[in-house]
Amino acid sequence: MDKARTAGSERRAAMAGQMSEAENSEMARLLAECQRLKEQIEAQASELRLLQARFARYENALRGSQVVVYTQDRNLRYTSISQAMLGRSVEEILGRTDDEILPREVGQQIIAAKREALASAQSKRMEIALEEAQGMRWHDLHIEPLRNDAGMVVGLACAAVDVTERKEGEAHLRLLLRELTHRSKNLLAVIQGMARQTARHADSIDAFLDQFGARLQALAASHDLLVRESWHGASIDELIRSQLAVYLDRNGSQIAICGPAVALKPEAAQNLGLALHELASNAAKYGALSIPEGRLSITWERRDGQEGYGLQLDWHERNGPRVKPRRRQGFGTMVIERNLPRAIDASVELTFDPDGVHCRIGIPHRQILAAR
Repeated sequence: MDKARTAGSERRAAMAGQMSEAENSEMARLLAECQRLKEQIEAQASELRLLQARFARYENALRGSQVVVYTQDRNLRYTSISQAMLGRSVEEILGRTDDEILPREVGQQIIAAKREALASAQSKRMEIALEEAQGMRWHDLHIEPLRNDAGMVVGLACAAVDVTERKEGEAHLRLLLRELTHRSKNLLAVIQGMARQTARHADSIDAFLDQFGARLQALAASHDLLVRESWHGASIDELIRSQLAVYLDRNGSQIAICGPAVALKPEAAQNLGLALHELASNAAKYGALSIPEGRLSITWERRDGQEGYGLQLDWHERNGPRVKPRRRQGFGTMVIERNLPRAIDASVELTFDPDGVHCRIGIPHRQILAAR
């Protein structure tokens, strides 16, 4: 009996030892598994923090850009959006549909394109104009089907890029091209008329080439001033000095120039420049600039409210060779007496006094630029 009890006790002790070893082994396995899971969770948390940081940078970049990125389900309900749009906050947009968000006029066009992208599973692209708080804005809209893991189209991913500045730039460029075409045609007409009249009054081919070349240079000088001022206008002082530059460079200049700061509109500057060139050429050949003792004064003054002319310019030659009476009208006098009144409605008084040529030009108010 005692032997039987002893044998049973030994078996129970052996079984207890065996169970303890199994439990210890299981415990060790569980602990190892816990450690592995802990390390995996920590690695995933680190990756999540990294993704969150990258996503935050992505969101900040989008907020500072002209791009709005958003997703929609098959019912065109907004499921995510990168920033506010159309004067609505992100919270006001999420959960709503295009019918509730977009203006009715352009909304139907956009909705039709999105439904076509859903049906065909093909991307779409379109330019749209939306009336916003700051005015009309243009957007380049990219529409991409959004697929799940099984490859089924479950919605849309869209990006709207604000291209208003580009559209405005294109419109401005078209305007500039039209203006350039218009000015080029006008310039060609002026050159054609100048060539015809120069040829009519020239005695030889060499004379024609010299006179026509000088007149082209005079026209180019006026255009240089206008281009420098973006074709806004030209200062009358600079216009005079550009046309008489070759005579102003002489030692002890014979020319006195005086007048207030006044700017002329492009058409007036161009035509007055040609007239000044003709007066200067005549003075250099026959008048005050043809001898060292001769003197030329060019003055101008504002004449607001008097006879409809806002500016009067006086060209007065003195101490030159005695002026002979005019026998015929040449190209120069035609440019001064006929072209100025016709082109800019100016008044012209050109007299060939024996003591020196005197020209008085009245320029209308509408040809004078307001002070900038």
